[in-house]
Amino acid sequence: MTSTVLPVAPTRGRLRPLGLDEVRITGGFWARRRHTNTTATLDHCRDWMDRVGWTGNFRAAVEGRIGRDRRGREFADSEVYKLLEAMAWEAANGDGGKLDAEITALTDLVAPAQDPDGYLSTAFGRPGQPARYSDLEEGHELYCQGHLVQAGVAQARARGEGELAKIAQRAADHVCATFGPGGTEAVCGHPQIESALVELARLTGRQRYLDQAALFVARRGHGTLTEGEFGPAYFQDDVPVRRATVLRGHAVRALYLAAGAVDVAVETGDEELLAAVVRQWEATVARRTYVTGGMGSHHRDESFGTDFVLPPDRAYSETCAGVASVMLAWRLLLATGEPRFADLVERTLFNVVATSPSEDGRSFFYANTLHRRHRGVASPADVDSPRADSGLRAPWFAVSCCPTNVARTLAQLPAYLATADDEGVQLHQYADADIATSLTGGRGVALRVRTDYPSGGTVTVRIDRSPADSWTLSLRVPEWAVGGPVWLADPDGVRRPVAPGTATVTRVFRPGDELRLELPVAPRWIHADPRIDAVRGTVAVQRGPLVYCAESVDLPDGHEVDAILVDTSADPEDGPGDGGTEGTEGMGGTVVVAGEVVVRAGRSEAAWPYEPLGRPTETAGPTGIVLVPYHSWANRGPSTMRVWLPATTEEGRSESPDSGSGPERGR
Repeated sequence: MTSTVLPVAPTRGRLRPLGLDEVRITGGFWARRRHTNTTATLDHCRDWMDRVGWTGNFRAAVEGRIGRDRRGREFADSEVYKLLEAMAWEAANGDGGKLDAEITALTDLVAPAQDPDGYLSTAFGRPGQPARYSDLEEGHELYCQGHLVQAGVAQARARGEGELAKIAQRAADHVCATFGPGGTEAVCGHPQIESALVELARLTGRQRYLDQAALFVARRGHGTLTEGEFGPAYFQDDVPVRRATVLRGHAVRALYLAAGAVDVAVETGDEELLAAVVRQWEATVARRTYVTGGMGSHHRDESFGTDFVLPPDRAYSETCAGVASVMLAWRLLLATGEPRFADLVERTLFNVVATSPSEDGRSFFYANTLHRRHRGVASPADVDSPRADSGLRAPWFAVSCCPTNVARTLAQLPAYLATADDEGVQLHQYADADIATSLTGGRGVALRVRTDYPSGGTVTVRIDRSPADSWTLSLRVPEWAVGGPVWLADPDGVRRPVAPGTATVTRVFRPGDELRLELPVAPRWIHADPRIDAVRGTVAVQRGPLVYCAESVDLPDGHEVDAILVDTSADPEDGPGDGGTEGTEGMGGTVVVAGEVVVRAGRSEAAWPYEPLGRPTETAGPTGIVLVPYHSWANRGPSTMRVWLPATTEEGRSESPDSGSGPERGR
């Protein structure tokens, strides 16, 4: 059995991904979020696209009134395509009757707007509009058509080739004819078409699409685009992909380009190109990534900052950059088999992707700050937000790339859980799940995974079906478990310690055999590399894969989070579990840390804010401070919030860069 329902389907690489027909999430943290995605978020996205006119653009194009009636930004078409992709993957997960009807209705809206040569855009090329490809820097035409291709691939894999898949292939043929050998030597200002073309090549077997993707990757970094307001690095057009040493410029663009480069490298066997992307990923994770896994510290250009410039209160950490980071790390995992890539997938899923949607799945964070200084103001329920504010989630944005990106990521989430190879099956992400696949030679394997992760650290794997010969079951031991103890119990009851990385059991398994992985899910202090100046003298708390934060709604007497000092001489402790604190059901439990809520005495609001060292200016009262999982913040009304907490003791201060002791370092 080899899945055909795969969001990413490499023909080479160290690991074979398992598809949506091989992995089913059955309960727990991610099942709740996926249920909300299916029952609320997809309809919410469709309703808003109808309301703001983005779906209507296709009808206006056909009726000849698009020049005056078009609504939304130049890339609004892509959100319709991402919604179609999300619906296709969700339809593959279960009963897709309603979703199949929605896909057909949207496809019937899109199809007539496609030109005879395959070009499809509602923003360019018609009377009253700019000419085709007249603004490659910011026009997003190839970007939009890339998302169309991705949607077509999703439909073909989930339901068999249909009209959407045919539209997508005609668009891809147009792109190849226009930008292939002998055509226009250019690239799109926003990468995305690269991965889409590779996936279409994998689906159809047509070399033309892979060649075009490779050509786009090779052209990048040679000054093909005009510099624009932010310079060529913003478009990753300053340095060829093979020579780049770190991801830079617009975070989403950089990550999409890197993902496309990995796809090209894997399919062409280009080890040099793959090594270049791995090098960039390593440098970016080590020096340009927030403790949540978020990427991008510049609001003005949505870009990476320079090394170690990671201010928590100015963290942009766009949700789409989190999605793109997961896409890139997943591809690197499949190509190399190295568990460190799955570690970042986990961190980013729990602390960026899961943070964006509200509990009801109908409002979202665009940016994901790590420190909110002022209480946010709720966005109107019937008006799209004009900006990516991160005080409270908004139902829709003028640029609403993030809601649909979250929707398609949650729809395909089961495909991120496990892989297979010639030796056996590998588990990378932990959730209640049923897994059924075949190893080489058609040897059937079925597993049942049960866990309360991330609230608890016990993962039990039951063998429901197994071949008669020996095979290997591998379980990722997360990097956050360093210092342990971590235990793995085999079917014979033998319990042995294992280290972060990969724990394996090779044997002849029998139905009913069980393995148990015991991870040390307990709160711990985290401190940052001292070169991250913005968080010196502060600490954070992580429990398992979850990063925690303080929220003003949990502080006494109406205090804000700027009044907190924590005492790192005492270990953080588990607080009330799920549901133990009002409004926190299903979020992963709370943590309590010792500390003080500072009361400033005898100072006017107009006082000069700088004082000689040692002059007493404040009094403090000891208290236990409740922390909540970062992904849950702002679900209980307006609040201030911070992840990095000022410490009262030297134990919480940052160590020298060369020190390997002390609490686990955040990345």
